[in-house]
Amino acid sequence: MRRADRLFRLLFELRRGRVTTAARLAERLEVSERTIYRDVADLSASGVPIEGEAGVGYRLRGFELPPLMFGREEIEALVLGARVVESWGDGELAVAAREALAKIEAVLPRRHAHLVEETRLYAPSHGERPAERLPLASLRHAIRERRRVFLRYRDASGRETERSVRPLALAFYPPVWLLLGWCELRDDFRNFRLDRCLEIEERGGAFEPEPGKRLEDYLGRHGDAGE
Repeated sequence: MRRADRLFRLLFELRRGRVTTAARLAERLEVSERTIYRDVADLSASGVPIEGEAGVGYRLRGFELPPLMFGREEIEALVLGARVVESWGDGELAVAAREALAKIEAVLPRRHAHLVEETRLYAPSHGERPAERLPLASLRHAIRERRRVFLRYRDASGRETERSVRPLALAFYPPVWLLLGWCELRDDFRNFRLDRCLEIEERGGAFEPEPGKRLEDYLGRHGDAGE
């Protein structure tokens, strides 16, 4: 967790109004008590009115984060989206989804903060997250950094091929994740089911966007990746 995110989470925990021990804060933020002491000292030095002391506990005195105004449906949409990511995304995205929800809850008006916890919309994956078996995090990195990936791929007929692919996007068609990319073997756009990839490795170096081989070209030919 980035330090800025950790400090935000710490403010959220202290904002609850009751005295909270450093041990409890450390457990909730998954850091050491020493880190909590250091963060509390830094926040106090920045002017945040934290009451308490080491060994006793801490709380905020008269400090409020500026509220964000969301309607009930907007809150439900955000909660459902985060829960979909938590259930069906990779581990890094799952953590990010939980932290994003905590941030949203922290800046809601107090009269609406309970709506996050009370939203009864779920997207269970029935056991282990399928994405845990897929290299989504490394593919997201390759897409961001425009790095080619090597695939050993088995198609629906059982034929195996090796491909060098320019990864352009990931698309989720429950329960299947697809890699959208420019296949240098076929010299055309292709969609690859990640559950049919026998091997995926970042290999082949960086690439630059070329007209006719970009995501916008794919979408212009095939329509929205979400369709």
